[in-house]
Amino acid sequence: MTKTARAFTNIALIKYWGKKNQQLKLPWTNSLSLTLDRFYTDTTSEIIDSDKDVIYLNESLLDEQKSKRIVNYLNNTRKQFGFTEHFKINSINHVPTSAGFASSASGFAALAASIDQTMDLKLTKTQLSILARNGSGSASRSIYGGFVEWIAGDNNENSYAVPIDENPDIDLEVLSVVVNQKAKKISSTIGMEKSVETSPFYPNWVKLVSSETIEIKEAIKQKDIQKIGEIAEHNAMSMHALTLSANPAFTYFEPKTVEIIHLIQELRQKGIMAYVTIDAGPNVKILGTHKSIEQVKTYLNNLSDVTTVVANIGHGIQYF
Repeated sequence: MTKTARAFTNIALIKYWGKKNQQLKLPWTNSLSLTLDRFYTDTTSEIIDSDKDVIYLNESLLDEQKSKRIVNYLNNTRKQFGFTEHFKINSINHVPTSAGFASSASGFAALAASIDQTMDLKLTKTQLSILARNGSGSASRSIYGGFVEWIAGDNNENSYAVPIDENPDIDLEVLSVVVNQKAKKISSTIGMEKSVETSPFYPNWVKLVSSETIEIKEAIKQKDIQKIGEIAEHNAMSMHALTLSANPAFTYFEPKTVEIIHLIQELRQKGIMAYVTIDAGPNVKILGTHKSIEQVKTYLNNLSDVTTVVANIGHGIQYF
């Protein structure tokens, strides 16, 4: 019987920014994320009598161009595991662009899990994480719930995610503040390449990630939300410093992004525990307790042209 696999989005608290192997999607550094409950992808794969895959996304049939990335991924998977079957893929993204979260992490994690079920590959969670990473680097982390670390590795077999605490008993929420839903002028892939190749600070970034990963894991163990927030915010700002120090310099920030950063800094002066983290884009994620996030929302209501969504800690792969 065909099962549907569900994978949730995740947000990196310790970022990965730069690949040492584009084809295998191997990062220069480890990264650490939090899986979120609010947004997810449901994917079902069914073997069909055809020499071509058929891909549906949100109940719409994708043309050859739009399905190219997924078909290439399936071709590589067939080659890797030695089967020839083709599939009808039904994928429903419950990750609206209006939420400001990328869907590739949950999308490829759900696809990997679905193929594992349909072909009865009997993959371990580690092998599933590797298979998901082959589609999207951050998808390796969406195999697990809660706090997750992606081990960078140096080949296809040793680059995978491991759970730190899948069910953390911690009062931590994430408030997504969407500033702009438009496509980025500089893609993450290009931005990473420019930063790695031209920022004089990139070697320091590699060292920083190593030390901050150790620090944030200890903070997670101690359930120290303030420390988790401080490290996550510093790591995000350090990542964006790489874009500003690239040659030529570029930034993903927009004026509203900076305005929100300043607002959170002001709220901390008032005793509200809140910290920002920002990926490759203008949208801001705010970390805090349930109480502090509710307080932040009242201040954000005064800003125009932004939408907010609250997410809690999410689960790993599910089947139904």
